[in-house]
Amino acid sequence: MSENVVHLHKNTDPAPVTTLTVVPEPAPAKPVPLWLRSGRAVRTAVTHEHTKTGARSLARHTLFVAGGAKIAAKRTWDGRTASRYERMLRAAEAAGNHEVAAEWEERGQRYRRDRHQRRMDLLTSPVDAAKGVAVGAGMSVGSLIALGVVMAVATKDASDVFTPLMATVDFINLLITIVRVVWGPAVTLGPFLALLALWAVGKHQQAAPAWALPDNVRNGEGEPITPSIVVKALRDLGVSALRTAIKDMGDAGAGMLGPIRIAGCGVEVDVTLPSGVSTIEVQNRRRKLAENLTRHEHEVFITIPQAARTVRLWVADSGALDEPIGPSPLVTDDTMTADYAKGRAPWGQDLRGDAAALSLYQRHLLITGLSNQGKTVALRSLALWLALDKSVQFLMGDLKGVGDWAMFDGLATTLIQGPTDEHVIQVTEMVEGAVDEMNRRLMAPPGTVFPALIVLVDEAQVAFMCPLKDEDGRFYGGSKATSRYFMAVRKIHNQGRAVNVLMWQGTQDPTDQNLPKLVREGAHTRASLALGTESQARMALGDKAVDGGAAPNLLRPGLDQGTLVVASSGIDIPKGQSSITVRTHYVDDDAADAITDRAKALRDGITTLTVIERGEERDPLRDIFSVLGDASRVLTQDVLKRLAALNQDAYGKWSFIDLKRVLDGTGAEPYKSDGRMVVGRDRVARALTNQGDEGSASASE
Repeated sequence: MSENVVHLHKNTDPAPVTTLTVVPEPAPAKPVPLWLRSGRAVRTAVTHEHTKTGARSLARHTLFVAGGAKIAAKRTWDGRTASRYERMLRAAEAAGNHEVAAEWEERGQRYRRDRHQRRMDLLTSPVDAAKGVAVGAGMSVGSLIALGVVMAVATKDASDVFTPLMATVDFINLLITIVRVVWGPAVTLGPFLALLALWAVGKHQQAAPAWALPDNVRNGEGEPITPSIVVKALRDLGVSALRTAIKDMGDAGAGMLGPIRIAGCGVEVDVTLPSGVSTIEVQNRRRKLAENLTRHEHEVFITIPQAARTVRLWVADSGALDEPIGPSPLVTDDTMTADYAKGRAPWGQDLRGDAAALSLYQRHLLITGLSNQGKTVALRSLALWLALDKSVQFLMGDLKGVGDWAMFDGLATTLIQGPTDEHVIQVTEMVEGAVDEMNRRLMAPPGTVFPALIVLVDEAQVAFMCPLKDEDGRFYGGSKATSRYFMAVRKIHNQGRAVNVLMWQGTQDPTDQNLPKLVREGAHTRASLALGTESQARMALGDKAVDGGAAPNLLRPGLDQGTLVVASSGIDIPKGQSSITVRTHYVDDDAADAITDRAKALRDGITTLTVIERGEERDPLRDIFSVLGDASRVLTQDVLKRLAALNQDAYGKWSFIDLKRVLDGTGAEPYKSDGRMVVGRDRVARALTNQGDEGSASASE
């Protein structure tokens, strides 16, 4: 009988009151029946993970034997019949390759003729074998007796005549004894050895259902790409015509595949599709194909080679594309120099692991992609390499303005950094100044070779979207015939290449508004990082590249940073493809500073203009001194270019005559050095000093 517990609670009020609370004790739990406890224990034991793993292991190794027997039987059947030739013949016919089909038919007929001849030979083989045994035995006995005669003559003992013959009989008797001893254990162990051999074959081929395989095999982790896996992935792609064709092929589709080649951190295989299956049907199912191959979507690339009705599959090793590539040769090789005309910029690696180098000679450049995907670093690495050619000149506009290009101060003739509309105006005038320089070069005698002038604008979409107008009512941004930045870029695209005036632009998130069609199609080298949609991919690379398999919209934002899809004649692209995927080297700011220091050491001191001044009174002599920089003397042609970059309105149309007119009578007249006209910095400094003294004297008077 249960007892009640009495609790006393004392009230703390001024009039104390004691209350009684009776709390009944809970009734004791009923005992669990033995059969229920046993059932729970059995269920726990059966459903335990160790039990499941053990059951799968037992089933797996048992099924390996059955699978190995099936594989061995199929191999035996193929070796004894012409079924192999029939399969290959039907596969070639299904693929529409009649020449290969005829070749396999001829091989099959030759095999049947040889097999028939072997069977006919079996009819006479017993008689021939008996004759051979009789002749061989007679010759052997005769040889042994002859040997015995020789021994008897040598030993003078007639009994030695039969000694070799008896020794042979004793040896044969010994062999029979050995066989009788071994035969019993061999008969007992033979089946077990045969089962072990079948198990080994089945284990090697993983000939068991997927549910019985280990987790790492079932999940495809690290699974190598084999012909059977590729064919199965294509069969299960969801293209009914492809599935039917593979089913009708005698070789189960193996005839569609070319050799599987190791290509960098993956493998590559060409697949000839059967009649009635389009390459676009495979391209549009990239994700499903990747999953069928036990890969992620970004680890499978589908391109269209030159052969008709063929797709080229590149399948990465699991996780290989998530590993970084090595440092840039620009960083590791302090002695590297550049050659604008003949060299190639080390940009990164292609998917095969080969070095990807880009020729920049007379090619306008466009790089685009989503924000924060590595566009500026990819563009900057090209400029860093080209800066190691001391003949190359740079005009730079960074419309982001966070210091990504600050290391080019003292290297670029002009460097404008900032995101405001005022910076867009200055960048526009910088590009228009490059147009004037292009026109000046175009007026030169035919055959004149000019140094490269790279007009680089990063975040160019800011310029295209600028809403400001100038005093004449012309927009700085936009894409109309009255849009100043747009028209300046178009002019350089049209004629700049011939005189080595090149336009490089970096943009993000392209649209028809922030990257006009005429501008993007004017670039010879077009590269794209990760994008959001296929329509953006077509804007970035063009229809031909996208139709050929280029898919920057399938790159993973944030994970594939620095990975570019490139369409250009300046980079080695596999034959038949229209683009190539490049994983670019990452060059950080510190390394970029070191590279630009090397580039500056190759040049005379350059004064970089960071602001283009407009609409104010100029002092030509003082401006000439400012553009000379730290160099002791500068070529008159370079002085004119720097003055034009300093103020296009004041000096854009200057010639050598205008420069000479300003310097005549100042003591700083141009003079020849090594056969070329130069302006001396010290002479101009003295002229400025004298000018200041004269001004002071005039003021005192």
